[in-house]
Amino acid sequence: MAKASLPAVFAAPRDRKVRILATLGPASDSPEMIRALAEAGADAFRINMSHGAHADHARRIETVRALEAVLGRPSTIVADLQGPKLRVGRFKHGKAVIEAGQLFVFDRDEKLGDATRVTMPHPEIFAAVTPGTRLLVDDGKLVFRVLDVEPKRITAEAANGGTISDNKGLNVPDAVLPLAALTDKDRADLAFALDQGVEWIALSFVQRPEDVAEAKRLIGGKAGVLAKIEKPAAIDRLADILELADAVMVARGDLGVELPPQAVPPLQKRIVEAARRLGKPVVVATQMLESMIASPSPTRAEVSDVATAVYDGADAIMLSAESAAGQYPREAVEMMDRIAIEAESDPTYHARVHFTETLPDATTNDAIAKASADMVRTVGGAAIVCFTSSGSTARRVARERPAVPLLVLTPSLRTARALGLLWGAHAVRTRDVHSFEEMLGKAKRMTLRHRVAAAGDRVIVTAGVPFGIPGSTNVVHVARLVGDELNRS
Repeated sequence: MAKASLPAVFAAPRDRKVRILATLGPASDSPEMIRALAEAGADAFRINMSHGAHADHARRIETVRALEAVLGRPSTIVADLQGPKLRVGRFKHGKAVIEAGQLFVFDRDEKLGDATRVTMPHPEIFAAVTPGTRLLVDDGKLVFRVLDVEPKRITAEAANGGTISDNKGLNVPDAVLPLAALTDKDRADLAFALDQGVEWIALSFVQRPEDVAEAKRLIGGKAGVLAKIEKPAAIDRLADILELADAVMVARGDLGVELPPQAVPPLQKRIVEAARRLGKPVVVATQMLESMIASPSPTRAEVSDVATAVYDGADAIMLSAESAAGQYPREAVEMMDRIAIEAESDPTYHARVHFTETLPDATTNDAIAKASADMVRTVGGAAIVCFTSSGSTARRVARERPAVPLLVLTPSLRTARALGLLWGAHAVRTRDVHSFEEMLGKAKRMTLRHRVAAAGDRVIVTAGVPFGIPGSTNVVHVARLVGDELNRS
C-alpha cells in the first residue's frame, strides 16, 4: 500500500451530519464511477466480501485511497464478511414444487432432492431445532414448521406452498445455532482485508457477544468491529454485543426475514438509541432506496424511511444494491444526500435528534465533551474543534449531536479514516501539536482553511494536556477567529 501524505486540498465539511456508506460492486467498479459517488456524497465505501475476487476488491480499495489526494478527504472502507450462510442442497430438476400442508424432510443424505426431501448440509441445525421451530427458505418465501427431529433427519410441515430450488438460503429464527463466528472463507477474507488496511470489519450474523470477542481477538486492534444485528438472538443479547463492538449496523434484510416485518421499525429505533447512548456509531442499512436499483427516482415511502433514520440520529445510512449493482448508483447517492440535507434543515430536527438522552459517564473526557456542546449554545460557537489521536474524544463529542460542525484534527491517518462513519465528523489528518499556543494556532488556521467557520466567529477547542497521549482530553477553550490567521505560520 502506498504511504499517504498530509492533504494538500482543504475540503469543506458536508452540508449534513449523517454519513453515507455506499457499497461498491459491478455498477460502481470504474475509477470514474467511484469518484462520482464520492463527489455525490459518499463518505465511506463498503466492500461486500460475499461476492468478487480479492484482486477485484484490492483494485477498488486502491481507487478509493487514491481519492484522498484528489478530494482532500480521508477515505473510509468497510469490509463486510459473508458469515455462516445456511443453504439447502440441490434438486434432481433444479427445483421442486411444495404444496401447503405437506410433509417435507431435511436430511443428511447427499442424494439430489425432490418434492419430498432435500439435503441439509449443516449438522448444527439438527442439534439446535426442536418441534415447533420454523425453517425459512429463500428469504422466507417458504415456511416450514418442524414436527420431528432425529440425528440426521428433520420432518417438517409446509406452512405455505411454493417452489424450492437449488442452494436457496435458509434461516432458523427460533434457535441459536452453535455456528463458528467466522467460516474458513471469512478468515481468509479477514486476513486479506486487514492486509489492505481497511478501517472497519463488518461481522455478519452475530448471535452472541462471544462472536464479537472472537473477531476482535483475530483482528488484534488493526480495524474496528462493526457488528451486524440481523438475528433475533442478537436482539436478546444487544447490550452485551454493543458493549464489545466498536460500531453496529441495523441489518434490516435478514432481520426482516427472521422477524415479522412490523417488528423491524421499533427494533431499528431501539438499536439506534442503545448505540447512541454508548457513543458507538450506528449504521442503518438495507433497502433504503431499493427502487432506485432500476428507477432514477425513489418511492415516497423510501424517502420517508431514509429521513426517519436521519431524524433518529443514526450515524450513517447505507446503500447496498442501489450503488453496487443498480442502474443509477450516482443518482442514488445524490438522492440520499438530498434527503438527509432536507431532514437536517428541518427546524425541528435538533429537537427530534435529542429525543434520545445521552448522559455522560463520570469521566473527564465525557465532561469536556458535554461542556463543549453546552458552550456552543451559551457563547454562540460556530464550530467545535477536537484534537484526538485515537478518535475517542470525537466520538464523545458526536454523541452530544451538536448543532455546529465538528472539525476533528488528528496525526493518525487511520483515525481520520475510521471517523468516516461518525455523525458530523469532518476529520483532517494533520501534524501533532506540542504546546497550548501551537494548538490554538492550528485550530484557528484549520478551521478557516476547511471553511468550518469564518473570521469573527467563536470556536470551541478541546484537547488533552500533555499532548499526544490518547484518552487524556482535559482542556476546553473558547477561541475567536481573526482574518489574518491563515497568514500565520
